Amino acid sequence: QVRLVESGGGLVQAGGSLRLSCAASGTFSSINAMAWYRQAPGKQRELVAGIIRSGNTNYADSVKGRFTISRDNAKDTVYLQMNSLQPEETAVYYCNTDLVAVGVRQIYWGQGAQVTVSS
Repeated sequence: QVRLVESGGGLVQAGGSLRLSCAASGTFSSINAMAWYRQAPGKQRELVAGIIRSGNTNYADSVKGRFTISRDNAKDTVYLQMNSLQPEETAVYYCNTDLVAVGVRQIYWGQGAQVTVSS
């Protein structure tokens, strides 16, 4: 059983910053990639940022230059530093991981962290 535990969500004013964390625990042999998605009310879930084991990253165009994804492979943890947040970025932010467990590639999602940006 693999579990993703997210933390760091909350309420922030426009222009402020938040840092999300997501730690993977359980039985698995390796994590290939970790990512953050978000889903605003009435909208589809969208990719915010992703990072693979080597450290290569990718970002949604809307967050480039403001958000930074990073990971600590030793702690099986991924972080998302979010700066200059805007009200339209209010959403539930979900952690996602692509890993190998019992010889099988599997995808897991966290429970979600609410991020609310007030104007």
